[in-house]
Amino acid sequence: MRAPKGGGVPVQYKVVETSNVSDEELERILNEWTAKGWQVDTIHFAMRESSKRPAMAFVSFTREDEPR
Repeated sequence: MRAPKGGGVPVQYKVVETSNVSDEELERILNEWTAKGWQVDTIHFAMRESSKRPAMAFVSFTREDEPR
């Protein structure tokens, strides 16, 4: 959890890792977590030297932290 610069609402982060880097799998991850109230932040791909296809993807999401 991190509060934005200048104060404001604290933010939670969620990172989903997948080694199945297909369009269907990425769509499933995006649809699943946005339906749970998370917003897409970034998608990072880990590449293999011997291939043009990514070996893994890391999809990060954010949402406002819920009060405890």
